[in-house]
Amino acid sequence: MTKKYLFLFPALLFLLVPLVNAQVVVSKEGSPKCVLDVSGLQSSGGKSELEFLQTLEDDLKRSGWFNVTKQGKGSYTVQGTCRQGGGALNVRCQVNNVMSGTITMNKAYDGRQAGRLAHNVADDIVWAIKKVKGMASTRIVLVGNRGGKKNIYVCDANGANMFQITHDNVICRFPEWSPDLSKLIYTAYITGYPDVYQINMGSNERKRVSAYPGLNAGASFSPDGSRIALVLSKDGNPDLFVMNSSGGNLVKITRTPYAAESSPSWAPDGDQIVFVSDKGGSPQLYVTGSGGGEAKRITWKGNENVAPDWGPDGRIVYTSRREGKYHICIFDPKNGKTTQLTTDWADYEDPSWAPDSRHVVCSKTVSYHSDLYILDTLGDPSLRLTTIQGEWYSPDWSSK
Repeated sequence: MTKKYLFLFPALLFLLVPLVNAQVVVSKEGSPKCVLDVSGLQSSGGKSELEFLQTLEDDLKRSGWFNVTKQGKGSYTVQGTCRQGGGALNVRCQVNNVMSGTITMNKAYDGRQAGRLAHNVADDIVWAIKKVKGMASTRIVLVGNRGGKKNIYVCDANGANMFQITHDNVICRFPEWSPDLSKLIYTAYITGYPDVYQINMGSNERKRVSAYPGLNAGASFSPDGSRIALVLSKDGNPDLFVMNSSGGNLVKITRTPYAAESSPSWAPDGDQIVFVSDKGGSPQLYVTGSGGGEAKRITWKGNENVAPDWGPDGRIVYTSRREGKYHICIFDPKNGKTTQLTTDWADYEDPSWAPDSRHVVCSKTVSYHSDLYILDTLGDPSLRLTTIQGEWYSPDWSSK
């Protein structure tokens, strides 16, 4: 196992167990796209205007839904203006369906940050045409190790505007957004022990919400933000618990005296939690009710199946160790089918869904160096997210 999972399962040796047949599909299909002509969006050539236009075009391409052209031909056209005035950008954007002759979107925007404004317009275009959430205006929280100093960082969905949140220079893991993006929760060894901390993104205030003896890790907000699932070893082996978001009303969900749990993630409706347990002899994914109850094993193929993230459309993305490497896989509870996204000889870990239910951000490790990449579940090429010097891992994609 890699060092990533050692502290979650202290002093345990994972044994291999016989595997049963499962329906597994390796994802190799291409991504269907419509042609989007952006030649009708005009500017006067100012620096901020050009930045807006370039960022918008890049965002639309990264969405995966469009072939973007400026040749005057497309099934959809974008028309309008982008003008700098009064210290702000003013944008008028109209999207036309060429085949039906109808206007799909017609909106006005203004803002001082060209990149942020372009992200918002891009997401509106994606919604207007495809009726799915965009990802351009979202953010990603991650862990960065720069010169041996480990801290929490946040960046835009395209990797831009990276900024440092913590300055503790200690081991920190599993940062996660609250549903309304007002808070971050994560595990850190600030006191020398793994405790769970919460940061208010507005005030930058930090408080420790779980500091029981032993392990406090893997904290995850419920979809409504009122509860937190986490793993505690205060009673012996690591078990799954749920408490309210301020740290009170602790409820024990699992009781496995000879095994360890980790990595909880909530179902979109908040009624269930997927988590990792090695009670069957190796780390595998299980699902239980958010109030407790019998846990059902859902993964069977792979020596280890860890780090699940339950996506907005109901599918679960996770890391699976197969043929000596960590790969990203998706399990669909509706039909029991598993899809393997990665097949090369890199190690892919820590997957997190984008709000569009199409893209996944994860770490990719080659020759002991880790960067973040965005994977497309419909088969488009992966995109490197982090280019700044350092080791980057443990990402969580914001829900909006």
